[in-house]
Amino acid sequence: MKKHLLVVGIVFLFVGMGFQPVFANDNNISFGSENQQPSGGTFKKTYGGTDYDEGKYVQQTTDDGYIITGRTNSFGAGEYDVWLIKTDSAGNKEWDRTFGGTDDDISHCVQQTTDGGYIITGGTSGGIWLIKTNSTGDIVWDKTFGGPGYNEGRCVQQTSDGGYIITGVTSGDVRLIKTNSTGDIVWDKIIGGTTGNFVRQTTDGGYIITGERFSLIKTDGAGNKLWDRTFGATSWDKGRCVQQTTDGGYIIVGESAGYGQSDVWLVKTDSSGNKSWDKIFYGWDLNYGNCVQQTTNGGYIIAGFKDGLFTIALWLIKTDSNGTMVWERTFGGDGWDLGYCVQQTTDGGYIITGKTSSFGAGMDDVWLIKTDKNGNVRNKAVTGNMLLQRILERFPLLQKLLLFIK
Repeated sequence: MKKHLLVVGIVFLFVGMGFQPVFANDNNISFGSENQQPSGGTFKKTYGGTDYDEGKYVQQTTDDGYIITGRTNSFGAGEYDVWLIKTDSAGNKEWDRTFGGTDDDISHCVQQTTDGGYIITGGTSGGIWLIKTNSTGDIVWDKTFGGPGYNEGRCVQQTSDGGYIITGVTSGDVRLIKTNSTGDIVWDKIIGGTTGNFVRQTTDGGYIITGERFSLIKTDGAGNKLWDRTFGATSWDKGRCVQQTTDGGYIIVGESAGYGQSDVWLVKTDSSGNKSWDKIFYGWDLNYGNCVQQTTNGGYIIAGFKDGLFTIALWLIKTDSNGTMVWERTFGGDGWDLGYCVQQTTDGGYIITGKTSSFGAGMDDVWLIKTDKNGNVRNKAVTGNMLLQRILERFPLLQKLLLFIK
C-alpha cells in the first residue's frame, strides 16, 4: 500500500512540476487511441498482426492517400514477406498485398509510377527484387537480379525515361542497376568501397548515391562514377538518405559514432560534393537518422529514432536551411518505436512510417503518423491509460524511477 501511494505521489509531483504547461503548449504530446479517427488532418495508425511487422517507406499518392512498403511476419507465405499497404488520406487501409515465398523477403522502398501503379524494391532469396504493380497492388511483372554473394535492393526511383534506377548492396559494394520500363536491365554497375543505401536521379540526368562510411557518389546517366566523397571515418558512419537540394547541392542524413554509440548526422554539400556544413543531433546512446527531405521553406525534415534510456522513440527533427534545429518531436510509448521514412505532404504537414512495439496488435506493428506543419498530432479523445503513457513519455526519468520502485 505504501509503495502504491509513493508511485501516485511521484506521478502527481511530476505533473505539478511540468505537465500542465506541456498540456497547454507542447504539441509533442497527443492523446487518444493510436487507431482513432484523426482530427484536423493528423493521425496515428498501426497495421499488423501478432508477430513482427514494419513500415520502411511511405509516399503520398496522387489521390492524397498513402502507399507504405515494408515487411510482415504476421501475414503471407514465408518467415517474412514484402508488405504493401494503401491507405486513404485519413490513414484508413484501403487494401494491402503480400509478396513472397517460403524464405525471407523484404522491401525497402516504394514509389508511385506515372501510370498510377507502384514500383517496389527489396530482397528475396534470389537477390535484388523489383516488383511492378498496378494501381490496386496486383503484380504486373517482377524481376530478380542475382549475382555472387549477397544482393539486396535498398532504393528505387522511376527515371525521366520511364525506366527505373535501383541501388543496393552486392557483397559489400554498391550495385546500381538501370532498367527499362518493363524491368529489363539496360546497364548494371558495381562500385566498390561502400554500399548503396539510397539513390536519386539528379537534374543533369545522372545519379547520386549514399551509403556506408557516409559516402556520396555521383555518376553520369550511364552509371559511370564522376566523383565520390567520404565523410565518415569508420563503417559505423552510414549515409542513409540523400536528396538533391534546390541550390544544386546535396543533403545527406545518417549516423555517426559520436557521443553515444551513434548520433544523427546531417551533412550539406555543394554541387561537387564538398561539405558546406554539418550538424550532429544526439541523445543518450542509439540515435539514427534514416530519412531527410528538403521542405518547401528551404529547411529540412529528418526522421529516425532516439534513445530514451529505457525506450527508443521515433524522432522527428525540423531544421532551417543551415541545419539548425527549429523543433523536434518524439513519438512513442514504453517500447521501441522507430521512424524510417518521412515526406512533406501537400498540406505542408509530414507523413512518417516506421514500426512500434508500444502500440498495435503484435510484437511490432507498422506505424503511420501524419502531423501538421509543426510536427503536431491532435486526436479527439483522452483516455486514462494514454494520459499516463504520455506523462511517462514526457518524463523518461520518472519512467526509470517507477521501474526501480516496481
